[in-house]
Amino acid sequence: MKTAGAPISWGVCEVPGWGVQLERDQVLAEMRELGLTATELGPPGFLPPSPSRCRSMLAEYGLRAVGGFVPVVLHDPHHDPLPEVRAAMGAFRDGGLEVIVLAASTGGESYDTKPALEAGGWKTLMANLARILKNAKEFGLMVTLHPHVGTMVENPGEVERVLDGSAVPLCLDTGHLLIGGTDPGDLVARAAERIAHVHLKDVDAELAALVGSGELTYTKAVKKGLYRPLGQGDVDVSGIVTGLTAAGYDGWYVMEQDVVLGAEDDADPKENVRASLSYLKGLAGAPPLERPA
Repeated sequence: MKTAGAPISWGVCEVPGWGVQLERDQVLAEMRELGLTATELGPPGFLPPSPSRCRSMLAEYGLRAVGGFVPVVLHDPHHDPLPEVRAAMGAFRDGGLEVIVLAASTGGESYDTKPALEAGGWKTLMANLARILKNAKEFGLMVTLHPHVGTMVENPGEVERVLDGSAVPLCLDTGHLLIGGTDPGDLVARAAERIAHVHLKDVDAELAALVGSGELTYTKAVKKGLYRPLGQGDVDVSGIVTGLTAAGYDGWYVMEQDVVLGAEDDADPKENVRASLSYLKGLAGAPPLERPA
């Protein structure tokens, strides 16, 4: 298994006011201590914007960047997302990354609310995905779309609309799909060929249901422990990995356990990631950390 970490497991997030943002030296040092050799980038500002400087900094910790999360407005006919996506693609290529993980941003700053998308918005969104896929060939990158709570592609109907109406590969985020109402295991069974990147999350189903019903905002649910170390929640992580392996998936598994850290928080993100690594090791029957050729 090609296993990577993610700064969000240490509470580092692009959402304003999300929580205490740990220093990158601490996060990267703890990744190295855990034996991780790869990571996603994290939000803008967490790592240096210069691709060469970013690459060099990560190398100091024995790490490489494999992908990054890029939320972008795709549905607004008055907004052209291509310049910002091309800029991200250029930086990813120059930094030696493989995967750009798009999310269909609402244009807001949080993931707690989303508007309904009308037919015209969907037409624009699909057209922009096609343009982005065409441009990605120039940069030699894999482009994926990440169904994500609080974005324009969140619930089962929206996921199906993307599968039916576009050719974009998906980032299978096991947590966001479940919270949004899609069974990630069922999606693997039906459309494994569309999955090009994986974010492995485990979720407390009771809290997820409260988010889905609107009784609890996404942010408040994360603060209450919506995400759990792998194997300690209600996602069938084992079945998903088994299904992807059987389908020939050979991409990255990025471990994510989104947390919100407080000023006096005694939570230890490193130990949660250690527990997730141990779980994956048990699934594989051998150490899951493998340096790609």
